[in-house]
Amino acid sequence: MEAIQQKYHELTQGHLDKKNHSYESRVDHLIALRKLILENENMILEALNKDLGKSRFEGVISETLFLVKEIDHTLKKLKKWMKKKRVSTPFLQFPARSYIIPEPIGVVLIISPWNYPFQLLISPLIGALAAGNMAILKPSEVAPNVSSVVARLIPKYLSKSIVSVVEGAVAETQALLDLPFNHIFYTGNSHVGRIVMEKAAKHLCPVTLELGGKSPCFVDKNNDLDLVAKRLLWGKFFNTGQTCVAPDYVLVEEEVRSPLIEAMKAVLKDFYPMGAKESPDYGKVINKRHFLRLESYLSEDEIVIGGERDIESLYFSPTILEASEDSLSMKEEIFGPILPILAVKNFDDALTFINQRAHPLAAYAFSKDNELLNRFREEVTAGGMCLNDSLVHLTNEGLPFGGVGESGMGSYHGKKSFDIFTHYKSVMKRGLLIDLPVRYPPYAAKESLIRRLLNWLG
Repeated sequence: MEAIQQKYHELTQGHLDKKNHSYESRVDHLIALRKLILENENMILEALNKDLGKSRFEGVISETLFLVKEIDHTLKKLKKWMKKKRVSTPFLQFPARSYIIPEPIGVVLIISPWNYPFQLLISPLIGALAAGNMAILKPSEVAPNVSSVVARLIPKYLSKSIVSVVEGAVAETQALLDLPFNHIFYTGNSHVGRIVMEKAAKHLCPVTLELGGKSPCFVDKNNDLDLVAKRLLWGKFFNTGQTCVAPDYVLVEEEVRSPLIEAMKAVLKDFYPMGAKESPDYGKVINKRHFLRLESYLSEDEIVIGGERDIESLYFSPTILEASEDSLSMKEEIFGPILPILAVKNFDDALTFINQRAHPLAAYAFSKDNELLNRFREEVTAGGMCLNDSLVHLTNEGLPFGGVGESGMGSYHGKKSFDIFTHYKSVMKRGLLIDLPVRYPPYAAKESLIRRLLNWLG
């Protein structure tokens, strides 16, 4: 792993070169990254299609265009984010100035997953570069085509003293985690997240963990079920269900369970007129291991829609299950094109069901009843929430994205991405003309004076 050590050393030297911290350098790096995406978009989209069967449209809106939009937003706001901020100074310290200076934290490690293998690698990098840091990127080996493209392109657009790529699997990741990074940004499952956090603790390295969980969706009887089915199933089956914030199960009021299922059947026919298997807009399961994991969820529940599959082509049809609380499909995050539906008597039962479980990465509710939606917003804890739609809250740079509890720690997107890779240094600069002697020893008889003075100052 000598090559990894060398990459880390080069980045450390890059961080020591203060010109890399300037506003001009940060802008240059972000523009270079934007150029990388736009000049090689077809190559990136082709790699996404090979790894995930991802359609061009889904690749554009969730990966390449998504990132270009994020870079543009960052470039627009960067000068403001970098400004030092004046804060008030206590009267007792007069004459003095106090301010907060944003500065880079150093060399960071970004480890990405396979489901959005380009976006979830580059999006944190945008924040790291905006904050003036150096970065090592560890793309997922489970998406080998995207990993290879990233490894080839990054050195063409960004200096090796700014960004490096390390390909590989467990051994390479472990070697990286043994290094004393200044921040580790990990997206993936909670099992590996715990390993990352344990390794980081040895160096007192802060971490951002973007994990997952079973994101619930509640549907009440006061609804346009055709529109609900359309928005819900779009979010569920986007990227073949392999999305960390996809609705993972649906709680529907009992009296509209059957009508909702019928609406879902009609929507899927509209989405994929020739069937999902023949559709260029529907992808595949990432590999056979995950295919078999998904298949195991079908053993206990009634399949009401879909269930067709082919392990050789990794095709797994959009599938709806009538599940129970104890179903295998309700035990862990599905992360694939299977949606369990459970009937509940009312909204209060749904709240109880959700709140008895670990906090999810996302939560969804559909209703025309604003009072009900307000209660859902106030009484459900989740990393993020979208009411009367699914997934689209991620498109707003003003909304931080991140988990809570089991679904992660820390958040990013927009200003938050800049913040997590920035140290806000506190500075007080005092004048030399006035110096109150009351603070110096001997302290005899000074306590009462200090108390009176502080009370007078309020």
